[in-house]
Amino acid sequence: MVLRDGRTIPALTVGAVTAAIAALTPATASAAQDPLQGYAQQRLRWERCDAGQPAAFECATVQVPLDYADPGSRRIGVAVSRIKADNAKARHGVLLMNPGGPGVQGLTLPVEMEPLLAPEVRERFDLVGFDPRGVGRSSPITCDLTADERSNPHPYTAATFARDVDRARTVADKCWAKAGDVLPHITTRNTARDMDVVRAALGERRISYFGYSYGTYLGSVYTQMFPQRSDRFVLDSALDPALAWRGTLRGAAAGAEPAFTRWTEWAAARHAAYGLGATPAEVRKTYWDLVARADRTPVPTTNGALSGGDIRTGYTGFSYVATVTPWIAALKTASEGGPAAPAAPVPSGTEEQENNQTAATWALFCGDARDWPRDPEQYRRDAIRDRAAYPLAGDLGAGIQPCAFWKSAPREAATVVNNGVGALIVQNQWDLRATLAMAQGMRRALHGARMVTVAGGEGHGVVVAGPSCADADVTRYLTTGRLPAKDVTCGG
Repeated sequence: MVLRDGRTIPALTVGAVTAAIAALTPATASAAQDPLQGYAQQRLRWERCDAGQPAAFECATVQVPLDYADPGSRRIGVAVSRIKADNAKARHGVLLMNPGGPGVQGLTLPVEMEPLLAPEVRERFDLVGFDPRGVGRSSPITCDLTADERSNPHPYTAATFARDVDRARTVADKCWAKAGDVLPHITTRNTARDMDVVRAALGERRISYFGYSYGTYLGSVYTQMFPQRSDRFVLDSALDPALAWRGTLRGAAAGAEPAFTRWTEWAAARHAAYGLGATPAEVRKTYWDLVARADRTPVPTTNGALSGGDIRTGYTGFSYVATVTPWIAALKTASEGGPAAPAAPVPSGTEEQENNQTAATWALFCGDARDWPRDPEQYRRDAIRDRAAYPLAGDLGAGIQPCAFWKSAPREAATVVNNGVGALIVQNQWDLRATLAMAQGMRRALHGARMVTVAGGEGHGVVVAGPSCADADVTRYLTTGRLPAKDVTCGG
């Protein structure tokens, strides 16, 4: 591992996080090793996870330091799970997995991913899931927010900006009042350190990894911090590590514009079915007329009414042309006095889960990066500028966020990912959450990686969405360690 001053520490077989501590303090590796040996050598107690789950699905708790700069003080538990490899003789190791978010629980991921992986992968790997620190069963945090305070993003208007500022400030204040002693330690770098404690507690010299969405960023940070312990890493729907995090929110808007153009062409070719316009220009006008009309009179749906800004917040739906088109057509009909449109998608978790995920998300976004302006007027200017450049969604990512009012700066600098660790990036062409440009940014950061782009692939997720033309490359890499000779594009 390369330290900030340029020194290199070799990987230690028993020191799960010695290198991480050395990166935080000028103490020598041998001095930092003592307080961490207990974490690295802890014995896990495996039990059946839940009565409703398969008997082979086991859970345990790994103890980790809350503060890696002071590992002898407070401990927290990280919940881990596993399904053992199908063939003990062919077993290669563990495949640690993260489902993204941030703030999403990953404990059940082995059960969910098992049917999506090829049998030869299942023979070779223990599938290992975990709830990241602060999430789910891993010492969860909460901010006790209302539904409005949990909502995001918010379209920019001059009339609502003051209310948006107040909401962002309230979220920050509530989070710090409720979990201020823990928030500074809920970071991606600390989650990566937790992953390495899990690795050591499982008795593994190296780990393989599958990360989806935010999980790709987490995986890339692990490769930067622990390159000698990184084995076979699959990154599905990748984020550009150089953009974390305000740049990630703003960057999605650029990818939305070509996807919107593609949708207008698709809908125009099906004007007879949907009545949105016979040319792309007519479809575009229909959409923006609908948005303007909804801003004057919200459009009724079966679970409420949508303003034009509300409709724009669903812009990621343009990834899926066949799904979004009938919904836009139904909104148009409802806005003209017809039946209420189908309900807009809403979060599916409980209020407790949504509060936990929101708290963990802002802890990570605000605790990972220092590029959040403190002046609300900067957000106003950026929202206006980005909306002019990207009309569909520019203001949505640039608007005011709780990080503007976070009570403390990040304790560490953001991780610069720049290494030659091998990894396989798989990416849909039309993903509006982790855009193709973002995945290409990840590819530039990981020089030893290869990237498989699914031409025409829609939506967020390749492996997690089911069969695709990238599956063979994923299976070959996980079972043999061989990456494609070069970046490839499949499908069409």
